Amino acid sequence: GDIIETVTATGTVNAVTTVLVGTQVSGTIKDIFVDYNSPVKKNQLIALIDPAPFEAQVEQAKANLLSAKANLLKAETTLIDARRTFERYKELFEKNLIAQSDLDTAETNYEIAKSQVNAAQAQVAQTEATLRYHETNLRYTKIISPVNGIVISRNVDVGQTVAASFQTPTLFTIAQDLTKMQIDTNVDEADIGKIKEGQDVEFTVDAYPDVVFKGKVSQVRNAPITVQNVVTYDVVIKVDNPDLKLKPGMTANVSIIIEKKSNVIRIPNSALRFKLQEDSTTQKRYKKGPGVWILSKGKPTYVNIKTGISDGTYTELIKGDIREGQEVIIDSTQKKTKSQTQLPGPRIF
Repeated sequence: GDIIETVTATGTVNAVTTVLVGTQVSGTIKDIFVDYNSPVKKNQLIALIDPAPFEAQVEQAKANLLSAKANLLKAETTLIDARRTFERYKELFEKNLIAQSDLDTAETNYEIAKSQVNAAQAQVAQTEATLRYHETNLRYTKIISPVNGIVISRNVDVGQTVAASFQTPTLFTIAQDLTKMQIDTNVDEADIGKIKEGQDVEFTVDAYPDVVFKGKVSQVRNAPITVQNVVTYDVVIKVDNPDLKLKPGMTANVSIIIEKKSNVIRIPNSALRFKLQEDSTTQKRYKKGPGVWILSKGKPTYVNIKTGISDGTYTELIKGDIREGQEVIIDSTQKKTKSQTQLPGPRIF
Protein backbone atom coordinates (compact mmCIF):
# COMPACT_ATOMS: atom_id res chain seq x y z
CA GLY A 1 0.00 0.00 0.00
CA ASP A 2 0.89 3.68 0.21
CA ILE A 3 2.48 5.45 3.17
CA ILE A 4 2.67 9.20 3.65
CA GLU A 5 4.86 10.49 6.46
CA THR A 6 3.60 13.82 7.77
CA VAL A 7 4.24 16.35 10.50
CA THR A 8 1.04 17.77 11.95
CA ALA A 9 0.58 21.17 13.54
CA THR A 10 -1.97 23.93 13.94
CA GLY A 11 -1.61 27.44 12.63
CA THR A 12 -3.39 30.66 11.78
CA VAL A 13 -4.40 31.84 8.32
CA ASN A 14 -3.17 35.37 7.59
CA ALA A 15 -2.90 37.70 4.66
CA VAL A 16 0.59 37.70 3.15
CA THR A 17 0.83 41.48 3.46
CA THR A 18 -1.18 43.36 6.06
CA VAL A 19 -0.78 47.12 6.39
CA LEU A 20 -1.73 49.01 9.55
CA VAL A 21 -2.96 52.51 8.70
CA GLY A 22 -2.61 55.09 11.47
CA THR A 23 -2.50 58.84 11.95
CA GLN A 24 0.41 61.19 12.51
CA VAL A 25 -1.71 64.02 13.90
CA SER A 26 -4.24 64.24 16.71
CA GLY A 27 -7.79 65.37 16.11
CA THR A 28 -11.43 64.41 15.64
CA ILE A 29 -12.55 62.06 12.87
CA LYS A 30 -14.79 64.10 10.58
CA ASP A 31 -15.55 61.60 7.80
CA ILE A 32 -14.97 57.90 7.06
CA PHE A 33 -15.22 56.81 3.44
CA VAL A 34 -14.67 53.02 3.74
CA ASP A 35 -15.93 50.18 5.91
CA TYR A 36 -15.17 46.52 6.54
CA ASN A 37 -14.50 44.56 3.31
CA SER A 38 -14.26 47.75 1.24
CA PRO A 39 -11.81 47.46 -1.66
CA VAL A 40 -9.37 50.36 -1.73
CA LYS A 41 -6.79 51.70 -4.16
CA LYS A 42 -3.38 53.09 -3.37
CA ASN A 43 -3.55 56.80 -2.39
CA GLN A 44 -7.35 56.61 -1.96
CA LEU A 45 -8.83 58.88 0.72
CA ILE A 46 -10.32 56.59 3.38
CA ALA A 47 -10.91 58.98 6.30
CA LEU A 48 -10.61 62.65 7.22
CA ILE A 49 -9.60 64.29 10.47
CA ASP A 50 -11.27 67.66 11.06
CA PRO A 51 -8.90 70.03 9.23
CA ALA A 52 -10.20 73.32 10.73
CA PRO A 53 -7.59 73.65 13.53
CA PHE A 54 -4.81 72.80 11.11
CA GLU A 55 -6.07 75.25 8.49
CA ALA A 56 -6.03 77.97 11.16
CA GLN A 57 -2.45 77.09 12.03
CA VAL A 58 -1.49 77.30 8.36
CA GLU A 59 -3.13 80.73 8.03
CA GLN A 60 -1.36 81.94 11.16
CA ALA A 61 1.96 80.66 9.82
CA LYS A 62 1.36 82.45 6.51
CA ALA A 63 0.66 85.70 8.36
CA ASN A 64 3.82 85.27 10.42
CA LEU A 65 5.77 84.69 7.23
CA LEU A 66 4.42 87.89 5.68
CA SER A 67 5.39 89.80 8.82
CA ALA A 68 8.87 88.27 8.80
CA LYS A 69 9.36 89.18 5.15
CA ALA A 70 8.25 92.75 5.88
CA ASN A 71 10.75 92.96 8.72
CA LEU A 72 13.43 91.64 6.38
CA LEU A 73 12.59 94.28 3.79
CA LYS A 74 12.76 96.97 6.47
CA ALA A 75 16.10 95.67 7.70
CA GLU A 76 17.48 95.57 4.15
CA THR A 77 16.38 99.19 3.60
CA THR A 78 18.05 100.21 6.86
CA LEU A 79 21.20 98.39 5.76
CA ILE A 80 21.30 100.23 2.45
CA ASP A 81 20.94 103.57 4.24
CA ALA A 82 23.59 102.65 6.83
CA ARG A 83 26.03 101.57 4.13
CA ARG A 84 25.56 104.84 2.22
CA THR A 85 26.08 106.86 5.40
CA PHE A 86 29.22 104.91 6.28
CA GLU A 87 30.69 105.36 2.79
CA ARG A 88 29.92 109.10 2.80
CA TYR A 89 31.48 109.51 6.26
CA LYS A 90 34.62 107.76 5.07
CA GLU A 91 34.98 110.31 2.27
CA LEU A 92 34.40 113.18 4.68
CA PHE A 93 36.87 111.75 7.18
CA GLU A 94 39.53 111.45 4.48
CA LYS A 95 39.00 115.19 3.82
CA ASN A 96 39.24 115.91 7.56
CA LEU A 97 35.69 117.25 7.59
CA ILE A 98 34.37 115.01 10.40
CA ALA A 99 35.80 113.54 13.56
CA GLN A 100 36.92 109.91 14.00
CA SER A 101 34.07 109.33 16.44
CA ASP A 102 31.50 110.21 13.79
CA LEU A 103 33.04 107.69 11.39
CA ASP A 104 33.10 105.03 14.11
CA THR A 105 29.44 105.63 14.85
CA ALA A 106 28.53 105.29 11.17
CA GLU A 107 30.51 102.04 10.92
CA THR A 108 28.83 100.65 14.05
CA ASN A 109 25.41 101.50 12.67
CA TYR A 110 26.35 99.73 9.43
CA GLU A 111 27.41 96.54 11.26
CA ILE A 112 24.24 96.61 13.35
CA ALA A 113 22.15 96.94 10.19
CA LYS A 114 23.91 93.89 8.68
CA SER A 115 23.19 91.88 11.83
CA GLN A 116 19.57 92.92 11.72
CA VAL A 117 19.31 91.72 8.11
CA ASN A 118 20.82 88.36 9.07
CA ALA A 119 18.39 88.05 11.97
CA ALA A 120 15.47 88.97 9.72
CA GLN A 121 16.57 86.39 7.14
CA ALA A 122 16.76 83.73 9.87
CA GLN A 123 13.29 84.70 11.05
CA VAL A 124 11.95 84.31 7.50
CA ALA A 125 13.56 80.87 7.21
CA GLN A 126 12.10 79.85 10.57
CA THR A 127 8.59 80.99 9.70
CA GLU A 128 8.85 79.24 6.30
CA ALA A 129 9.77 76.00 8.11
CA THR A 130 6.87 76.49 10.52
CA LEU A 131 4.54 77.01 7.58
CA ARG A 132 5.77 73.81 5.90
CA TYR A 133 5.30 71.93 9.19
CA HIS A 134 1.69 73.08 9.54
CA GLU A 135 0.99 72.42 5.85
CA THR A 136 2.33 68.88 6.33
CA ASN A 137 0.10 68.36 9.35
CA LEU A 138 -2.84 69.64 7.31
CA ARG A 139 -2.08 67.01 4.65
CA TYR A 140 -1.91 64.37 7.40
CA THR A 141 -5.56 65.05 8.22
CA LYS A 142 -6.33 63.09 5.05
CA ILE A 143 -5.93 59.39 5.89
CA ILE A 144 -4.72 57.73 2.69
CA SER A 145 -4.54 54.04 1.81
CA PRO A 146 -0.88 53.17 1.17
CA VAL A 147 -1.67 50.05 -0.90
CA ASN A 148 -4.27 48.37 -3.06
CA GLY A 149 -6.26 45.93 -0.97
CA ILE A 150 -9.31 45.24 1.18
CA VAL A 151 -10.18 46.78 4.54
CA ILE A 152 -10.34 43.94 7.07
CA SER A 153 -10.52 46.09 10.20
CA ARG A 154 -11.84 49.56 11.07
CA ASN A 155 -11.09 50.86 14.56
CA VAL A 156 -12.57 54.38 14.43
CA ASP A 157 -15.95 56.09 14.09
CA VAL A 158 -16.99 59.57 13.05
CA GLY A 159 -16.62 61.98 15.97
CA GLN A 160 -13.98 59.89 17.69
CA THR A 161 -10.85 61.69 18.90
CA VAL A 162 -7.56 60.11 17.91
CA ALA A 163 -4.25 61.00 19.51
CA ALA A 164 -0.92 60.66 17.77
CA SER A 165 1.87 59.62 20.11
CA PHE A 166 5.09 57.63 20.08
CA GLN A 167 2.98 54.58 19.22
CA THR A 168 0.84 55.44 16.22
CA PRO A 169 -2.80 54.38 16.75
CA THR A 170 -4.14 51.92 14.18
CA LEU A 171 -7.25 53.23 12.44
CA PHE A 172 -7.57 50.66 9.65
CA THR A 173 -6.05 47.30 8.76
CA ILE A 174 -5.74 46.64 5.03
CA ALA A 175 -4.92 43.25 3.53
CA GLN A 176 -3.09 43.78 0.28
CA ASP A 177 -4.27 40.62 -1.54
CA LEU A 178 -6.63 38.04 -0.03
CA THR A 179 -6.21 35.69 -3.01
CA LYS A 180 -2.71 34.92 -1.69
CA MET A 181 -2.68 33.82 1.94
CA GLN A 182 -0.19 32.28 4.32
CA ILE A 183 -0.41 30.03 7.36
CA ASP A 184 1.85 30.76 10.31
CA THR A 185 2.26 27.52 12.22
CA ASN A 186 4.51 26.38 15.06
CA VAL A 187 6.36 23.08 14.61
CA ASP A 188 7.87 21.23 17.56
CA GLU A 189 11.67 21.19 17.77
CA ALA A 190 11.62 17.38 17.51
CA ASP A 191 10.10 17.63 14.01
CA ILE A 192 11.63 20.84 12.66
CA GLY A 193 14.61 19.00 11.15
CA LYS A 194 12.24 17.25 8.74
CA ILE A 195 10.72 20.47 7.41
CA LYS A 196 12.12 21.90 4.17
CA GLU A 197 11.05 24.74 1.89
CA GLY A 198 8.93 23.56 -1.02
CA GLN A 199 7.29 20.63 0.77
CA ASP A 200 3.61 20.04 -0.02
CA VAL A 201 1.06 20.78 2.68
CA GLU A 202 -2.54 19.73 3.19
CA PHE A 203 -4.78 21.42 5.73
CA THR A 204 -8.37 21.89 6.82
CA VAL A 205 -10.20 24.70 8.58
CA ASP A 206 -13.20 24.43 10.89
CA ALA A 207 -15.39 26.43 8.52
CA TYR A 208 -14.98 23.79 5.78
CA PRO A 209 -14.18 20.52 7.59
CA ASP A 210 -14.72 18.38 4.48
CA VAL A 211 -12.50 20.47 2.21
CA VAL A 212 -8.77 19.71 2.02
CA PHE A 213 -6.78 22.79 1.03
CA LYS A 214 -3.26 22.60 -0.35
CA GLY A 215 -0.17 24.76 0.02
CA LYS A 216 3.62 24.71 0.14
CA VAL A 217 6.18 25.45 2.81
CA SER A 218 7.74 28.79 1.89
CA GLN A 219 9.88 29.55 4.93
CA VAL A 220 11.30 27.82 8.00
CA ARG A 221 12.28 30.52 10.46
CA ASN A 222 15.27 30.04 12.74
CA ALA A 223 14.07 32.10 15.70
CA PRO A 224 12.89 29.78 18.49
CA ILE A 225 9.57 30.32 20.24
CA THR A 226 9.63 29.13 23.85
CA VAL A 227 6.41 28.76 25.83
CA GLN A 228 6.52 26.97 29.20
CA ASN A 229 9.84 25.33 28.26
CA VAL A 230 8.39 23.97 25.00
CA VAL A 231 10.42 25.08 21.97
CA THR A 232 8.78 25.46 18.57
CA TYR A 233 9.71 27.14 15.29
CA ASP A 234 7.57 29.22 12.96
CA VAL A 235 6.90 27.59 9.60
CA VAL A 236 5.25 29.76 6.94
CA ILE A 237 3.02 28.08 4.36
CA LYS A 238 1.91 29.87 1.18
CA VAL A 239 -1.65 29.18 0.04
CA ASP A 240 -3.67 30.21 -3.01
CA ASN A 241 -7.14 31.51 -2.13
CA PRO A 242 -8.84 32.30 -5.46
CA ASP A 243 -12.41 31.81 -4.17
CA LEU A 244 -11.72 33.75 -0.93
CA LYS A 245 -12.95 30.89 1.27
CA LEU A 246 -10.05 31.35 3.64
CA LYS A 247 -10.40 34.31 5.99
CA PRO A 248 -7.67 35.98 8.07
CA GLY A 249 -7.54 34.53 11.56
CA MET A 250 -8.92 31.07 10.73
CA THR A 251 -7.35 28.12 12.54
CA ALA A 252 -5.74 25.60 10.18
CA ASN A 253 -5.05 21.95 10.98
CA VAL A 254 -1.89 21.35 8.98
CA SER A 255 -0.23 18.19 7.68
CA ILE A 256 3.20 18.80 6.15
CA ILE A 257 4.08 15.95 3.79
CA ILE A 258 7.62 14.80 4.59
CA GLU A 259 7.82 11.73 2.34
CA LYS A 260 5.45 9.65 0.26
CA LYS A 261 5.96 6.03 -0.88
CA SER A 262 3.70 3.85 -3.00
CA ASN A 263 3.28 0.08 -3.24
CA VAL A 264 5.28 -0.81 -0.14
CA ILE A 265 4.71 -3.52 2.45
CA ARG A 266 3.13 -1.94 5.52
CA ILE A 267 3.16 -3.23 9.08
CA PRO A 268 0.67 -1.98 11.68
CA ASN A 269 2.39 0.10 14.33
CA SER A 270 0.48 -1.89 16.94
CA ALA A 271 2.46 -4.95 15.85
CA LEU A 272 5.72 -3.07 16.41
CA ARG A 273 4.58 -2.05 19.87
CA PHE A 274 3.47 -5.56 20.87
CA LYS A 275 5.75 -7.20 23.43
CA LEU A 276 5.51 -10.82 24.43
CA GLN A 277 6.30 -11.78 28.01
CA GLU A 278 9.40 -13.83 27.21
CA ASP A 279 11.50 -16.42 28.94
CA SER A 280 15.29 -16.05 28.91
CA THR A 281 15.60 -17.69 25.48
CA THR A 282 13.15 -15.43 23.72
CA GLN A 283 14.61 -12.38 25.52
CA LYS A 284 17.97 -12.97 23.83
CA ARG A 285 16.28 -13.27 20.46
CA TYR A 286 14.15 -10.18 21.14
CA LYS A 287 17.13 -7.97 21.89
CA LYS A 288 18.63 -8.38 18.43
CA GLY A 289 16.69 -5.35 17.18
CA PRO A 290 13.25 -4.13 16.12
CA GLY A 291 10.83 -6.74 14.94
CA VAL A 292 7.36 -8.24 15.09
CA TRP A 293 5.80 -11.44 16.35
CA ILE A 294 4.20 -13.89 13.92
CA LEU A 295 2.57 -17.28 14.36
CA SER A 296 4.83 -20.02 13.02
CA LYS A 297 3.32 -23.53 13.30
CA GLY A 298 0.97 -22.18 15.93
CA LYS A 299 3.69 -20.66 18.09
CA PRO A 300 4.67 -16.98 18.46
CA THR A 301 7.95 -16.34 16.66
CA TYR A 302 9.95 -13.11 16.74
CA VAL A 303 11.15 -11.78 13.36
CA ASN A 304 13.75 -9.02 13.13
CA ILE A 305 12.94 -6.35 10.58
CA LYS A 306 14.22 -3.04 9.23
CA THR A 307 11.65 -0.25 9.01
CA GLY A 308 11.28 2.91 6.96
CA ILE A 309 8.84 5.79 7.11
CA SER A 310 5.66 5.79 9.17
CA ASP A 311 2.34 7.60 8.94
CA GLY A 312 1.50 6.99 12.59
CA THR A 313 -0.69 3.96 11.84
CA TYR A 314 1.49 1.90 9.51
CA THR A 315 5.26 1.61 9.08
CA GLU A 316 7.13 0.69 5.92
CA LEU A 317 8.89 -2.69 5.91
CA ILE A 318 12.29 -2.36 4.25
CA LYS A 319 13.85 -5.69 5.19
CA GLY A 320 12.69 -8.80 7.05
CA ASP A 321 11.43 -12.33 6.60
CA ILE A 322 7.79 -11.37 6.28
CA ARG A 323 5.62 -11.85 3.21
CA GLU A 324 2.91 -9.57 1.95
CA GLY A 325 -0.38 -10.63 3.52
CA GLN A 326 1.29 -12.56 6.34
CA GLU A 327 -0.41 -12.19 9.71
CA VAL A 328 1.41 -10.50 12.60
CA ILE A 329 0.44 -10.46 16.28
CA ILE A 330 -0.85 -7.14 17.56
CA ASP A 331 -2.30 -8.21 20.94
CA SER A 332 -2.81 -11.24 23.19
CA THR A 333 -4.60 -12.44 26.28
CA GLN A 334 -1.92 -13.63 28.68
CA LYS A 335 -2.51 -16.36 31.27
CA LYS A 336 0.28 -17.30 33.66
CA THR A 337 0.99 -20.81 35.01
CA LYS A 338 3.78 -21.85 37.25
CA SER A 339 6.09 -22.69 34.42
CA GLN A 340 5.24 -20.48 31.44
CA THR A 341 3.12 -17.79 29.88
CA GLN A 342 0.40 -19.22 27.67
CA LEU A 343 -1.10 -17.43 24.71
CA PRO A 344 -4.41 -19.15 24.09
CA GLY A 345 -5.80 -16.50 21.76
CA PRO A 346 -3.43 -14.04 20.09
CA ARG A 347 -4.98 -11.26 18.04
CA ILE A 348 -3.48 -11.27 14.60
CA PHE A 349 -3.53 -8.82 11.75
